[in-house]
Amino acid sequence: MYLYPENLTARPMLWLWTLRDVAWIGTGLLLSVLALTQTGSMIPLVITAALAFLCIRHGGISMLDFLRYAAAFFFFGQQYYVWRESA
Repeated sequence: MYLYPENLTARPMLWLWTLRDVAWIGTGLLLSVLALTQTGSMIPLVITAALAFLCIRHGGISMLDFLRYAAAFFFFGQQYYVWRESA
Protein backbone atom coordinates (compact mmCIF):
# COMPACT_ATOMS: atom_id res chain seq x y z
CA MET A 1 0.00 0.00 0.00
CA TYR A 2 1.56 3.26 -1.18
CA LEU A 3 0.66 6.37 0.84
CA TYR A 4 0.93 9.65 -1.03
CA PRO A 5 2.33 12.50 1.11
CA GLU A 6 -0.18 15.10 2.27
CA ASN A 7 1.83 18.24 1.56
CA LEU A 8 3.89 17.11 -1.48
CA THR A 9 7.13 17.96 0.34
CA ALA A 10 7.04 14.97 2.68
CA ARG A 11 8.82 11.78 1.72
CA PRO A 12 6.68 9.05 0.14
CA MET A 13 5.99 6.17 2.54
CA LEU A 14 5.47 2.45 2.07
CA TRP A 15 3.85 1.08 5.25
CA LEU A 16 6.16 2.29 8.05
CA TRP A 17 9.25 3.15 6.00
CA THR A 18 10.22 5.69 3.37
CA LEU A 19 10.77 4.31 -0.11
CA ARG A 20 14.52 4.87 0.19
CA ASP A 21 14.58 2.82 3.41
CA VAL A 22 12.59 0.05 1.71
CA ALA A 23 15.20 -0.07 -1.06
CA TRP A 24 18.05 -0.32 1.45
CA ILE A 25 16.24 -2.95 3.51
CA GLY A 26 15.39 -4.99 0.39
CA THR A 27 18.99 -4.90 -0.83
CA GLY A 28 20.27 -5.83 2.62
CA LEU A 29 17.77 -8.66 2.87
CA LEU A 30 18.81 -10.03 -0.51
CA LEU A 31 22.51 -9.91 0.39
CA SER A 32 21.78 -11.38 3.84
CA VAL A 33 19.95 -14.35 2.38
CA LEU A 34 22.81 -14.85 -0.07
CA ALA A 35 25.32 -14.77 2.80
CA LEU A 36 23.14 -17.18 4.82
CA THR A 37 23.01 -19.73 2.01
CA GLN A 38 26.72 -19.46 1.16
CA THR A 39 28.35 -19.18 4.59
CA GLY A 40 25.62 -20.16 7.02
CA SER A 41 26.14 -16.93 8.99
CA MET A 42 23.04 -15.18 10.32
CA ILE A 43 24.90 -12.01 11.34
CA PRO A 44 24.02 -10.03 8.16
CA LEU A 45 20.37 -11.03 8.55
CA VAL A 46 20.33 -9.80 12.15
CA ILE A 47 21.96 -6.51 11.11
CA THR A 48 19.38 -6.04 8.35
CA ALA A 49 16.52 -6.76 10.78
CA ALA A 50 17.96 -4.25 13.29
CA LEU A 51 18.27 -1.62 10.54
CA ALA A 52 14.68 -2.27 9.47
CA PHE A 53 13.52 -1.81 13.06
CA LEU A 54 15.52 1.41 13.54
CA CYS A 55 14.18 2.88 10.27
CA ILE A 56 10.50 2.66 11.27
CA ARG A 57 9.10 6.18 11.07
CA HIS A 58 6.55 7.56 13.50
CA GLY A 59 5.64 11.21 13.51
CA GLY A 60 8.17 12.05 10.81
CA ILE A 61 11.26 10.81 12.66
CA SER A 62 12.86 7.43 13.09
CA MET A 63 15.04 6.02 15.85
CA LEU A 64 17.96 5.97 13.40
CA ASP A 65 17.56 9.73 12.81
CA PHE A 66 17.50 10.32 16.57
CA LEU A 67 20.70 8.29 17.02
CA ARG A 68 22.39 10.23 14.19
CA TYR A 69 21.43 13.57 15.75
CA ALA A 70 22.58 12.43 19.21
CA ALA A 71 25.94 11.20 17.86
CA ALA A 72 26.45 14.46 15.94
CA PHE A 73 25.66 16.49 19.05
CA PHE A 74 27.65 14.51 21.63
CA PHE A 75 30.58 13.11 19.65
CA PHE A 76 31.13 14.73 16.25
CA GLY A 77 29.87 18.29 16.54
CA GLN A 78 32.01 20.97 18.11
CA GLN A 79 30.44 22.47 21.21
CA TYR A 80 31.17 26.17 21.64
CA TYR A 81 30.14 27.99 24.79
CA VAL A 82 30.56 31.68 25.61
CA TRP A 83 30.22 32.78 29.20
CA ARG A 84 29.22 36.40 29.63
CA GLU A 85 28.21 38.43 32.60
CA SER A 86 24.76 39.91 32.16
CA ALA A 87 24.78 43.69 32.41
